[in-house]
Amino acid sequence: MRIARSPAELERLPRAVALGTFDGVHLGHRRVLETTRAEGRRPTVVTFDPHPRTALGNRVELLTTLERRLELTGELGIEDALVVAFDLDLARLSPEAFAERILRPIGTELVVTGPDFRFGHGRRGDPELLRQLGFEVRIVEPLEGVSSTRVRTLLGEGAVDRAAVLLGRPHELDGVVVSGDARGGTLGYPTANLAVIPELLVPAYGIYAGEVGEHRAAISIGTNPHYGGHERRIESFLLDFEGDLYGARLIVQLWCRLREERVFGSEAELIEQIGRDVAAARAAIRPA
Repeated sequence: MRIARSPAELERLPRAVALGTFDGVHLGHRRVLETTRAEGRRPTVVTFDPHPRTALGNRVELLTTLERRLELTGELGIEDALVVAFDLDLARLSPEAFAERILRPIGTELVVTGPDFRFGHGRRGDPELLRQLGFEVRIVEPLEGVSSTRVRTLLGEGAVDRAAVLLGRPHELDGVVVSGDARGGTLGYPTANLAVIPELLVPAYGIYAGEVGEHRAAISIGTNPHYGGHERRIESFLLDFEGDLYGARLIVQLWCRLREERVFGSEAELIEQIGRDVAAARAAIRPA
């Protein structure tokens, strides 16, 4: 998939454009993107970075990094992506100006979006206005119960298996491996310590089963309370893996929550529990 940061970087072609933020690329978003791909014109997504609500001063916990969002979009058959920098200048644009500066120059003929999508200053732009401006519009009805807000709620509860049903795939944490305390190695379970962007939603603290690449993994999210930790860590023990992952980008899939994190009576009890967690991770079933 070709990724552009300005309309001038994309050739003017007859395009079907999916317009939206698409954070999480959940099943509802997938319907919009798949409809765009099926329209017979160059399938393109016009999306925003940062999230519009963030640019307007609100805190938003992202379900996906921009990089991962674009990867997932490309996997659905979208050929081009225009990432529009959402700042106060863009927020002040009238819907008409947005259409003429962003959509028209790339050859947009058809816009595919949900019924509640709004754009432009004061959120005045809507599908009917796009039609008045000469664009074809295809409205894709949302799936009942599927929304980024609902996914965030489930992840906040640690219900990653239920969130996967709405996403159509396991929830993922996308980041880079950095140095940690190296305590897992001394316990016989060396872990990869994942650093993620501050805006990324991290599910409830606990121990999870999941997958990293081709390897099953037992994943700890929390503060290591047994050792009196205070800083949140995301640590993955990759089953049947040996090697150095420092500096590597990892996508950690979370399949199910095994238990809460807790303090143990002794280090021996902790090691025994880690063994049970690893066995549970090996037996876990991938959701969705």
